[in-house]
Amino acid sequence: MIHHAKDLSVDQKAAIESLLGRRVLENEAISIRAIEPPAVSDRRRREQTAELRKYFSDVDALRQPGSPEEAEEVLTEAIRSSRPGYRPHR
Repeated sequence: MIHHAKDLSVDQKAAIESLLGRRVLENEAISIRAIEPPAVSDRRRREQTAELRKYFSDVDALRQPGSPEEAEEVLTEAIRSSRPGYRPHR
């Protein structure tokens, strides 16, 4: 079902804006849908875990040593790239 922003209650609009991380315009249409994640077998989950462990092991083997401050800076920048308004807690 599609809802028009102008027809939403104040609480509904606030909840949607909170999820989107931005203001909803009056002329926008909003559609919300729950999607069930695909089932993954235990065997496949173990395979994926092993693949990830190998990948991160390979990445770690190539990593140059760095200070905790440098690591924090890299992580903060990575978070900011997906959440532009992010500010680290100090």
